[in-house]
Amino acid sequence: MTGFVSGNRIKLLRTGTEYFPALEAAFDAARREICIETYIFEDDITGRRIAQALMRAARRGVAIHVLLDGFGSKDLGEELLQEMGSCGVRVLKYRPDISPWTLRRERLRRMHRKIVVIDARVAFVGGINVIDDMHTPRQTPPRFDYAVRIEGPLLADIYPVVTRLWTLVMWTQLHQRWHNPATSIHAGRCGKQRAAFVVRDNFRHRKDIENAYLDAIARAKSEIMIASAYFFPGRSFRRALVDAAARGVRVILLLQGRVEYVLLHYAARALYGAFLAAGIEIHEYRRSFMHAKVAVVDDRWSTVGSSNIDPMSLLLAREANVVIDDAGFARELRRSLNDAMEKGAHQVHRASWKKQPLQARVMNWICYELVRFLTGWSSYGRAREFR
Repeated sequence: MTGFVSGNRIKLLRTGTEYFPALEAAFDAARREICIETYIFEDDITGRRIAQALMRAARRGVAIHVLLDGFGSKDLGEELLQEMGSCGVRVLKYRPDISPWTLRRERLRRMHRKIVVIDARVAFVGGINVIDDMHTPRQTPPRFDYAVRIEGPLLADIYPVVTRLWTLVMWTQLHQRWHNPATSIHAGRCGKQRAAFVVRDNFRHRKDIENAYLDAIARAKSEIMIASAYFFPGRSFRRALVDAAARGVRVILLLQGRVEYVLLHYAARALYGAFLAAGIEIHEYRRSFMHAKVAVVDDRWSTVGSSNIDPMSLLLAREANVVIDDAGFARELRRSLNDAMEKGAHQVHRASWKKQPLQARVMNWICYELVRFLTGWSSYGRAREFR
Protein backbone atom coordinates (compact mmCIF):
# COMPACT_ATOMS: atom_id res chain seq x y z
CA MET A 1 0.00 0.00 0.00
CA THR A 2 1.21 3.51 -0.81
CA GLY A 3 2.19 5.38 2.35
CA PHE A 4 0.23 8.25 3.82
CA VAL A 5 1.30 11.76 2.89
CA SER A 6 0.38 14.95 4.73
CA GLY A 7 -0.48 18.43 3.55
CA ASN A 8 -3.47 17.67 1.32
CA ARG A 9 -6.77 19.47 0.85
CA ILE A 10 -9.56 16.95 0.26
CA LYS A 11 -13.21 17.79 -0.26
CA LEU A 12 -16.06 15.27 -0.06
CA LEU A 13 -18.50 15.38 -3.00
CA ARG A 14 -21.93 13.78 -2.61
CA THR A 15 -23.63 12.37 -5.71
CA GLY A 16 -23.36 13.82 -9.18
CA THR A 17 -25.20 16.91 -7.94
CA GLU A 18 -21.95 18.10 -6.33
CA TYR A 19 -19.46 16.14 -8.43
CA PHE A 20 -20.27 17.20 -11.99
CA PRO A 21 -20.34 20.99 -11.39
CA ALA A 22 -16.96 20.69 -9.62
CA LEU A 23 -15.61 18.63 -12.53
CA GLU A 24 -16.90 21.06 -15.14
CA ALA A 25 -15.42 24.04 -13.29
CA ALA A 26 -12.04 22.30 -13.14
CA PHE A 27 -12.21 21.55 -16.88
CA ASP A 28 -12.99 25.17 -17.69
CA ALA A 29 -9.97 26.26 -15.60
CA ALA A 30 -7.58 23.74 -17.21
CA ARG A 31 -4.57 25.17 -19.03
CA ARG A 32 -2.48 22.22 -20.22
CA GLU A 33 -3.93 18.76 -19.71
CA ILE A 34 -6.98 16.75 -18.60
CA CYS A 35 -6.76 13.00 -17.97
CA ILE A 36 -9.87 10.91 -17.34
CA GLU A 37 -10.38 7.26 -16.47
CA THR A 38 -13.98 6.08 -16.15
CA TYR A 39 -15.79 2.79 -16.37
CA ILE A 40 -18.95 4.31 -17.89
CA PHE A 41 -19.24 7.34 -20.15
CA GLU A 42 -22.89 7.58 -21.12
CA ASP A 43 -24.32 9.56 -24.03
CA ASP A 44 -26.99 11.26 -21.92
CA ILE A 45 -27.55 14.77 -20.55
CA THR A 46 -24.62 14.53 -18.13
CA GLY A 47 -22.34 12.78 -20.61
CA ARG A 48 -23.02 15.46 -23.21
CA ARG A 49 -22.41 18.19 -20.65
CA ILE A 50 -19.03 16.74 -19.67
CA ALA A 51 -18.15 16.10 -23.33
CA GLN A 52 -18.91 19.74 -24.17
CA ALA A 53 -16.64 20.91 -21.32
CA LEU A 54 -13.86 18.67 -22.64
CA MET A 55 -14.31 19.98 -26.18
CA ARG A 56 -14.20 23.58 -24.95
CA ALA A 57 -10.90 22.82 -23.24
CA ALA A 58 -9.53 21.06 -26.32
CA ARG A 59 -10.34 24.08 -28.49
CA ARG A 60 -8.24 26.20 -26.08
CA GLY A 61 -5.29 23.89 -26.73
CA VAL A 62 -5.62 21.71 -23.64
CA ALA A 63 -4.47 18.11 -24.22
CA ILE A 64 -7.35 15.73 -23.39
CA HIS A 65 -6.87 12.01 -22.70
CA VAL A 66 -10.00 9.96 -21.98
CA LEU A 67 -9.65 6.26 -21.12
CA LEU A 68 -12.93 4.32 -21.09
CA ASP A 69 -13.60 0.71 -20.20
CA GLY A 70 -14.51 -1.33 -23.27
CA PHE A 71 -17.41 -3.06 -21.56
CA GLY A 72 -18.72 -0.31 -19.27
CA SER A 73 -18.76 2.24 -22.10
CA LYS A 74 -19.69 -0.15 -24.91
CA ASP A 75 -22.88 1.79 -25.66
CA LEU A 76 -21.20 5.17 -26.12
CA GLY A 77 -22.20 6.21 -29.63
CA GLU A 78 -19.77 6.80 -32.46
CA GLU A 79 -21.36 10.18 -33.15
CA LEU A 80 -20.25 11.62 -29.81
CA LEU A 81 -16.84 9.96 -30.06
CA GLN A 82 -16.29 11.47 -33.52
CA GLU A 83 -17.48 14.87 -32.32
CA MET A 84 -15.00 14.82 -29.45
CA GLY A 85 -12.27 13.52 -31.72
CA SER A 86 -12.81 16.31 -34.24
CA CYS A 87 -12.10 18.81 -31.45
CA GLY A 88 -8.88 17.09 -30.43
CA VAL A 89 -10.14 14.93 -27.55
CA ARG A 90 -8.19 11.65 -27.56
CA VAL A 91 -10.25 8.64 -26.49
CA LEU A 92 -9.02 5.08 -25.92
CA LYS A 93 -10.88 2.01 -24.67
CA TYR A 94 -9.44 -0.44 -22.17
CA ARG A 95 -9.92 -4.04 -23.36
CA PRO A 96 -12.37 -3.17 -26.14
CA ASP A 97 -12.86 -6.80 -27.23
CA ILE A 98 -16.15 -7.75 -25.54
CA SER A 99 -17.41 -10.32 -28.03
CA PRO A 100 -20.01 -12.63 -26.39
CA TRP A 101 -18.37 -15.54 -28.25
CA THR A 102 -15.06 -15.01 -26.47
CA LEU A 103 -14.96 -17.00 -23.22
CA ARG A 104 -11.47 -16.02 -22.13
CA ARG A 105 -11.34 -15.03 -18.47
CA GLU A 106 -9.34 -11.91 -19.35
CA ARG A 107 -12.59 -10.33 -20.60
CA LEU A 108 -13.64 -9.91 -16.95
CA ARG A 109 -10.56 -7.88 -16.05
CA ARG A 110 -12.09 -4.44 -16.39
CA MET A 111 -10.91 -0.88 -15.74
CA HIS A 112 -13.37 0.16 -13.03
CA ARG A 113 -11.47 3.23 -11.76
CA LYS A 114 -12.95 6.73 -11.76
CA ILE A 115 -10.05 9.18 -11.74
CA VAL A 116 -9.70 12.65 -13.23
CA VAL A 117 -6.49 14.72 -13.12
CA ILE A 118 -6.31 18.33 -14.33
CA ASP A 119 -2.95 19.99 -15.03
CA ALA A 120 -1.30 17.55 -12.60
CA ARG A 121 -2.64 19.96 -9.99
CA VAL A 122 -6.16 18.79 -9.06
CA ALA A 123 -7.52 15.25 -8.95
CA PHE A 124 -10.93 13.66 -8.49
CA VAL A 125 -11.23 10.07 -7.26
CA GLY A 126 -14.37 8.15 -6.34
CA GLY A 127 -17.15 5.92 -7.51
CA ILE A 128 -19.10 8.26 -9.81
CA ASN A 129 -19.21 7.42 -13.51
CA VAL A 130 -19.95 9.93 -16.26
CA ILE A 131 -23.66 9.18 -16.29
CA ASP A 132 -26.73 11.10 -15.25
CA ASP A 133 -27.81 10.45 -11.64
CA MET A 134 -31.36 9.91 -12.84
CA HIS A 135 -30.40 7.58 -15.70
CA THR A 136 -31.53 4.39 -13.98
CA PRO A 137 -35.21 3.53 -14.55
CA ARG A 138 -37.54 4.18 -11.61
CA GLN A 139 -34.97 6.53 -10.09
CA THR A 140 -36.45 9.40 -8.09
CA PRO A 141 -33.74 10.80 -5.80
CA PRO A 142 -30.23 10.86 -7.34
CA ARG A 143 -28.06 7.74 -7.39
CA PHE A 144 -26.29 7.58 -4.02
CA ASP A 145 -22.51 7.86 -4.48
CA TYR A 146 -19.37 9.77 -3.47
CA ALA A 147 -16.13 11.21 -4.81
CA VAL A 148 -13.38 13.46 -3.50
CA ARG A 149 -11.55 16.49 -4.91
CA ILE A 150 -7.83 16.45 -4.06
CA GLU A 151 -5.05 19.00 -4.08
CA GLY A 152 -1.60 18.59 -2.56
CA PRO A 153 1.25 16.06 -2.30
CA LEU A 154 -1.05 13.11 -3.06
CA LEU A 155 -1.00 14.21 -6.72
CA ALA A 156 2.53 12.83 -6.91
CA ASP A 157 1.07 9.35 -6.34
CA ILE A 158 -2.09 9.73 -8.44
CA TYR A 159 -0.81 11.31 -11.65
CA PRO A 160 1.86 8.69 -12.53
CA VAL A 161 -0.70 5.88 -12.11
CA VAL A 162 -2.97 7.54 -14.68
CA THR A 163 -0.20 8.24 -17.19
CA ARG A 164 1.18 4.69 -16.90
CA LEU A 165 -2.13 3.08 -17.76
CA TRP A 166 -2.74 5.44 -20.70
CA THR A 167 0.76 4.65 -21.96
CA LEU A 168 0.16 0.91 -21.64
CA VAL A 169 -3.16 1.02 -23.51
CA MET A 170 -1.86 3.38 -26.18
CA TRP A 171 1.23 1.26 -26.80
CA THR A 172 -0.67 -2.06 -26.97
CA GLN A 173 -3.34 -0.66 -29.30
CA LEU A 174 -1.55 2.00 -31.31
CA HIS A 175 2.13 1.23 -30.67
CA GLN A 176 2.68 4.84 -29.70
CA ARG A 177 4.17 6.42 -26.60
CA TRP A 178 2.67 8.94 -24.21
CA HIS A 179 3.29 12.56 -25.07
CA ASN A 180 3.24 14.39 -21.75
CA PRO A 181 2.53 18.13 -22.02
CA ALA A 182 2.63 18.72 -18.25
CA THR A 183 6.07 19.91 -17.18
CA SER A 184 5.71 19.09 -13.48
CA ILE A 185 3.35 17.77 -10.86
CA HIS A 186 1.96 20.46 -8.57
CA ALA A 187 2.23 18.59 -5.29
CA GLY A 188 2.99 21.32 -2.78
CA ARG A 189 1.37 21.33 0.64
CA CYS A 190 -1.94 23.19 0.60
CA GLY A 191 -3.92 21.68 3.48
CA LYS A 192 -3.68 19.63 6.66
CA GLN A 193 -5.15 16.27 5.65
CA ARG A 194 -3.18 13.03 5.64
CA ALA A 195 -4.10 10.57 2.91
CA ALA A 196 -2.96 7.64 0.77
CA PHE A 197 -3.81 6.65 -2.79
CA VAL A 198 -4.43 2.90 -3.07
CA VAL A 199 -4.95 0.95 -6.28
CA ARG A 200 -5.79 -2.62 -7.19
CA ASP A 201 -4.38 -4.23 -10.31
CA ASN A 202 -3.27 -7.67 -11.46
CA PHE A 203 0.46 -7.07 -11.08
CA ARG A 204 2.05 -5.54 -7.96
CA HIS A 205 -1.09 -4.35 -6.18
CA ARG A 206 -3.43 -7.33 -6.19
CA LYS A 207 -4.61 -6.95 -2.57
CA ASP A 208 -3.70 -3.40 -1.59
CA ILE A 209 -7.26 -2.09 -1.24
CA GLU A 210 -8.47 -5.20 0.56
CA ASN A 211 -5.48 -5.07 2.91
CA ALA A 212 -6.14 -1.40 3.68
CA TYR A 213 -9.67 -2.37 4.77
CA LEU A 214 -8.48 -5.38 6.76
CA ASP A 215 -5.85 -3.34 8.59
CA ALA A 216 -8.39 -0.67 9.56
CA ILE A 217 -10.93 -3.30 10.68
CA ALA A 218 -8.31 -5.08 12.79
CA ARG A 219 -7.40 -1.80 14.52
CA ALA A 220 -11.01 -0.66 15.08
CA LYS A 221 -11.97 0.06 18.67
CA SER A 222 -15.47 1.53 18.60
CA GLU A 223 -17.22 1.56 15.18
CA ILE A 224 -16.90 0.30 11.61
CA MET A 225 -19.30 1.69 9.02
CA ILE A 226 -19.10 0.31 5.47
CA ALA A 227 -21.30 1.34 2.54
CA SER A 228 -20.92 -0.91 -0.49
CA ALA A 229 -23.24 -1.25 -3.44
CA TYR A 230 -22.12 -4.81 -4.16
CA PHE A 231 -21.06 -6.70 -1.04
CA PHE A 232 -19.81 -10.26 -1.30
CA PRO A 233 -16.59 -10.40 0.75
CA GLY A 234 -14.21 -13.32 1.00
CA ARG A 235 -13.62 -15.37 4.13
CA SER A 236 -10.81 -13.17 5.50
CA PHE A 237 -12.96 -10.07 5.22
CA ARG A 238 -16.01 -11.77 6.75
CA ARG A 239 -13.93 -13.15 9.60
CA ALA A 240 -12.41 -9.74 10.29
CA LEU A 241 -15.87 -8.15 10.61
CA VAL A 242 -17.16 -10.94 12.86
CA ASP A 243 -14.03 -10.73 15.05
CA ALA A 244 -14.46 -6.96 15.35
CA ALA A 245 -18.08 -7.38 16.46
CA ALA A 246 -16.99 -10.05 18.98
CA ARG A 247 -14.58 -7.63 20.67
CA GLY A 248 -17.34 -5.03 21.09
CA VAL A 249 -16.94 -2.91 17.97
CA ARG A 250 -20.21 -1.70 16.45
CA VAL A 251 -20.20 -2.94 12.84
CA ILE A 252 -22.67 -1.32 10.43
CA LEU A 253 -23.18 -2.38 6.81
CA LEU A 254 -25.13 -0.08 4.49
CA LEU A 255 -25.94 -2.18 1.44
CA GLN A 256 -27.95 -1.99 -1.76
CA GLY A 257 -31.65 -2.56 -1.10
CA ARG A 258 -32.97 -2.28 -4.64
CA VAL A 259 -32.36 -5.10 -7.09
CA GLU A 260 -29.99 -3.91 -9.80
CA TYR A 261 -27.94 -7.03 -10.62
CA VAL A 262 -30.01 -10.04 -9.61
CA LEU A 263 -27.22 -12.57 -9.15
CA LEU A 264 -25.03 -10.46 -6.86
CA HIS A 265 -28.01 -9.04 -4.98
CA TYR A 266 -29.33 -12.40 -3.86
CA ALA A 267 -25.90 -13.98 -3.40
CA ALA A 268 -24.99 -11.22 -0.94
CA ARG A 269 -28.17 -11.85 1.03
CA ALA A 270 -27.06 -15.44 1.64
CA LEU A 271 -24.44 -13.97 3.99
CA TYR A 272 -26.93 -11.96 6.06
CA GLY A 273 -27.71 -14.74 8.53
CA ALA A 274 -24.10 -15.16 9.69
CA PHE A 275 -23.56 -11.41 9.97
CA LEU A 276 -26.76 -10.85 11.94
CA ALA A 277 -25.95 -13.76 14.26
CA ALA A 278 -22.59 -12.10 14.99
CA GLY A 279 -24.32 -8.86 16.01
CA ILE A 280 -23.47 -6.95 12.82
CA GLU A 281 -26.07 -4.36 11.75
CA ILE A 282 -27.35 -4.49 8.19
CA HIS A 283 -29.20 -1.55 6.64
CA GLU A 284 -30.56 -1.79 3.08
CA TYR A 285 -30.68 1.51 1.21
CA ARG A 286 -33.89 1.69 -0.79
CA ARG A 287 -34.52 5.38 -1.43
CA SER A 288 -32.65 5.21 -4.73
CA PHE A 289 -30.00 3.02 -6.31
CA MET A 290 -26.85 3.02 -4.19
CA HIS A 291 -23.47 3.08 -5.91
CA ALA A 292 -21.31 4.12 -2.94
CA LYS A 293 -18.04 2.39 -2.00
CA VAL A 294 -16.96 4.14 1.20
CA ALA A 295 -16.16 3.37 4.82
CA VAL A 296 -15.47 5.10 8.14
CA VAL A 297 -13.66 3.51 11.09
CA ASP A 298 -13.49 5.04 14.59
CA ASP A 299 -14.30 8.57 13.35
CA ARG A 300 -10.76 8.87 12.02
CA TRP A 301 -10.00 6.46 9.15
CA SER A 302 -12.10 6.68 6.01
CA THR A 303 -11.98 5.66 2.37
CA VAL A 304 -13.73 6.79 -0.81
CA GLY A 305 -13.23 5.09 -4.14
CA SER A 306 -14.35 2.75 -6.88
CA SER A 307 -13.81 -0.62 -5.20
CA ASN A 308 -16.78 -2.66 -4.08
CA ILE A 309 -16.32 -5.49 -1.59
CA ASP A 310 -17.02 -8.26 -4.08
CA PRO A 311 -15.04 -10.70 -6.28
CA MET A 312 -15.05 -8.44 -9.34
CA SER A 313 -13.43 -5.53 -7.49
CA LEU A 314 -11.17 -7.54 -5.16
CA LEU A 315 -9.93 -10.12 -7.66
CA LEU A 316 -10.30 -8.83 -11.21
CA ALA A 317 -10.80 -5.13 -11.85
CA ARG A 318 -8.47 -2.14 -11.78
CA GLU A 319 -9.70 -0.03 -8.89
CA ALA A 320 -8.64 3.14 -7.05
CA ASN A 321 -9.45 4.39 -3.56
CA VAL A 322 -8.27 7.29 -1.44
CA VAL A 323 -7.74 6.51 2.25
CA ILE A 324 -7.99 9.59 4.49
CA ASP A 325 -6.61 9.78 8.03
CA ASP A 326 -8.44 12.86 9.23
CA ALA A 327 -11.07 13.21 11.96
CA GLY A 328 -12.90 16.11 10.33
CA PHE A 329 -13.32 14.34 7.00
CA ALA A 330 -14.37 11.10 8.73
CA ARG A 331 -17.02 12.90 10.77
CA GLU A 332 -18.41 14.56 7.64
CA LEU A 333 -18.63 11.25 5.77
CA ARG A 334 -20.14 9.49 8.79
CA ARG A 335 -22.82 12.20 9.13
CA SER A 336 -23.68 11.79 5.46
CA LEU A 337 -23.98 8.01 5.81
CA ASN A 338 -26.09 8.31 8.96
CA ASP A 339 -28.37 10.76 7.16
CA ALA A 340 -28.73 8.28 4.27
CA MET A 341 -29.61 5.48 6.69
CA GLU A 342 -32.18 7.59 8.52
CA LYS A 343 -33.89 8.89 5.39
CA GLY A 344 -33.54 6.04 2.92
CA ALA A 345 -32.60 2.73 4.54
CA HIS A 346 -34.41 -0.15 6.21
CA GLN A 347 -32.67 -2.11 8.96
CA VAL A 348 -32.73 -5.88 8.61
CA HIS A 349 -33.42 -7.53 11.98
CA ARG A 350 -32.35 -11.05 12.81
CA ALA A 351 -35.80 -12.16 14.03
CA SER A 352 -37.55 -11.11 10.81
CA TRP A 353 -34.71 -12.44 8.65
CA LYS A 354 -35.10 -15.92 10.16
CA LYS A 355 -38.77 -15.86 9.13
CA GLN A 356 -38.17 -15.23 5.43
CA PRO A 357 -40.00 -17.62 3.06
CA LEU A 358 -38.33 -20.82 1.91
CA GLN A 359 -38.29 -19.70 -1.73
CA ALA A 360 -36.32 -16.59 -0.75
CA ARG A 361 -33.73 -18.72 1.09
CA VAL A 362 -33.42 -21.06 -1.88
CA MET A 363 -32.98 -18.12 -4.27
CA ASN A 364 -30.24 -16.65 -2.06
CA TRP A 365 -28.25 -19.87 -1.90
CA ILE A 366 -28.60 -20.70 -5.60
CA CYS A 367 -27.21 -17.26 -6.45
CA TYR A 368 -24.51 -17.67 -3.80
CA GLU A 369 -23.30 -20.94 -5.33
CA LEU A 370 -23.41 -19.48 -8.85
CA VAL A 371 -21.28 -16.51 -7.80
CA ARG A 372 -18.81 -18.87 -6.11
CA PHE A 373 -18.59 -20.96 -9.29
CA LEU A 374 -18.06 -17.92 -11.52
CA THR A 375 -15.47 -16.56 -9.09
CA GLY A 376 -13.54 -19.81 -9.23
CA TRP A 377 -13.69 -19.91 -13.02
CA SER A 378 -12.45 -16.34 -13.42
CA SER A 379 -9.98 -15.75 -10.60
CA TYR A 380 -7.18 -18.28 -11.08
CA GLY A 381 -7.22 -19.98 -7.69
CA ARG A 382 -8.34 -17.35 -5.20
CA ALA A 383 -11.95 -18.53 -5.24
CA ARG A 384 -11.42 -20.37 -1.96
CA GLU A 385 -11.52 -16.95 -0.29
CA PHE A 386 -15.15 -16.59 -1.37
CA ARG A 387 -16.53 -19.85 0.02
